[in-house]
Amino acid sequence: MKIFGREPALISAFAASAIAMFSAFVLPLSVDQQGVLNAVVAAVLGVVTAVVLKSDGLSAAILGLAKAALAVGIAFGLAWSPETQAVVMTFAATVTGMFVRTQEVAPQPAVVRGPSEPYAV
Repeated sequence: MKIFGREPALISAFAASAIAMFSAFVLPLSVDQQGVLNAVVAAVLGVVTAVVLKSDGLSAAILGLAKAALAVGIAFGLAWSPETQAVVMTFAATVTGMFVRTQEVAPQPAVVRGPSEPYAV
């Protein structure tokens, strides 16, 4: 699978080196902040991969991205309590579940039986 004509691992490596360059020459970032940004890149690539491959793991990939985004906020000074973080993640899981539920289809079509037809046991 390719994104913009490139393998996801290559895009991830490019992003990691770009983050390191940005940190070295523009805005000094801590090692933890760089690591969290790299985790977000990996999470975004996971979502893109799940969407492109029409994977069953789309909701897990989206929730992973939400967790990574929350980690970025915390690494850059977001001062949310654990309770607030839990509420935000619960909301993200609910919204993701509502979206994914509308996108799923049954593997077998529904069988409509007449009133005189017996049910298989």
